[in-house]
Amino acid sequence: MAWERRERGGWYYTRSRRVGGRVVREYVGGGLVGEMAAAADAASRADAQRKAHVWRARRARLEAASEISGRFSDAVDGLARGALVIAGYHQHHRGE
Repeated sequence: MAWERRERGGWYYTRSRRVGGRVVREYVGGGLVGEMAAAADAASRADAQRKAHVWRARRARLEAASEISGRFSDAVDGLARGALVIAGYHQHHRGE
């Protein structure tokens, strides 16, 4: 997405997009049409950045919750093993 100055002296708005693995520049227009397209593209980019930020925050919260859950599970396992050992139970290992 860029404004370009063409040989005839005017400013034109263009977009870049991928088509079949190649980058293709698409002429949008100049003047009011170009300004409207540039504003729409900027709004779209801002929305995509906002959504990406929300997803990163959600992922960070889920990773933190997973870490806490794992620590809690390990602590409960340790307590259960300790309680069973105190009660006289033991775990058989392979070959016993």
